[in-house]
Amino acid sequence: MSEISKGGSRLAWVDQMRTMVIVLVVNMHACVTYGHVGSWYVNEPPDPPLVIKLVFLLWQGHLQAFFMGLLFFVSGYFAWGSLGRRGPGRFMRERLVRLGLPTLLYMLVLNPLILFVINAGGNDWGPLGKAYAGYLSRGWFLSGTGPMWFAEALLLFSGALALAWQARPALTAPGASGAPGAGGLWVFGATLVAATFLVRLVQPLGSSVQNLQLCYFPQYVLAFGAGVAAARGGWLVTLARSRTARRAGWLALFLGPLALAAVLLGGGIWKGQSLVPFSGGWNWRTFGLAAWEQLAGLGLGLGALAFCSGKLNEDTKLARWLNDRSFGVYLFHPIPLILITIGLRPLDINPFFKVSLLTGACLVASFAVADMARRIPGLRAIV
Repeated sequence: MSEISKGGSRLAWVDQMRTMVIVLVVNMHACVTYGHVGSWYVNEPPDPPLVIKLVFLLWQGHLQAFFMGLLFFVSGYFAWGSLGRRGPGRFMRERLVRLGLPTLLYMLVLNPLILFVINAGGNDWGPLGKAYAGYLSRGWFLSGTGPMWFAEALLLFSGALALAWQARPALTAPGASGAPGAGGLWVFGATLVAATFLVRLVQPLGSSVQNLQLCYFPQYVLAFGAGVAAARGGWLVTLARSRTARRAGWLALFLGPLALAAVLLGGGIWKGQSLVPFSGGWNWRTFGLAAWEQLAGLGLGLGALAFCSGKLNEDTKLARWLNDRSFGVYLFHPIPLILITIGLRPLDINPFFKVSLLTGACLVASFAVADMARRIPGLRAIV
């Protein structure tokens, strides 16, 4: 994610949008901890009743619908400029350092630290040395990317872009297209819906391949490609400040919860706590959820572009401090989040308040850890 600042001319509002999304990522993992909607290292008991789980589902569903796709979009935007300045070889070497090394750090150090040390009382891995040797020799580390799956996927997308750049020299020239209007965005949204529905026939919700949840990847691939198109056409700022983006954001904000409730209730979610009927397969529930997710996500993403470009475009000293450490927060936050979760276990309070407390405490601790990491020679280059 650090290429958002490094891959092209610096845009203060894009940096602050990245920080905002990373804050939401931390909150998402705090919600999974207590709401039990999704998977995470720790799901704290008790399992909440259905009505509370549905509230978490509404909030987390809206986050999932747009925030990672938004990061892939701006990453594609700045990747194109970075590729043009460096050329394919230097571009990929820089990507390997900025994305590959932090991912390896997570896979080989941070994830084992969580599994074998912090969470040692909750597993049967055996003695530390034996457990770590098995983790490596059996290839378990390949799926140990945790939240760094994003960096892994972005590295793959960057490689594909570099290959396309070499295969099609026309990509090196700026395009002449303008920002898409409402009609073009509806076509893009329909493409997202169709692709997501088709992929979930074979990769339903809840499935993954080496920690890559391919059921969400149609959005990520198309968002990255749209970012590249925005860079070639020079229309990112135009789109972000358009009336279409503002209207799409408001529509998704107000109609999104109602539409999701209609899909879930119409599909019989009140009969149980499982989302299995919506997860995949050739049925209207899967299509309905995919349609809601991609159209609401597109609207929320456009609204986030409009909001950040208009309200968060001031390059203050505090904003720069937070932005410079936001990737470190993304990389390191699972450890303080889990440790704070353990510390909060004796506290018997409302789960929504507990999520807020966990989110706030984890952010403070994670920014402190990221700041310390940036002072360590070697780590500063990749955090």
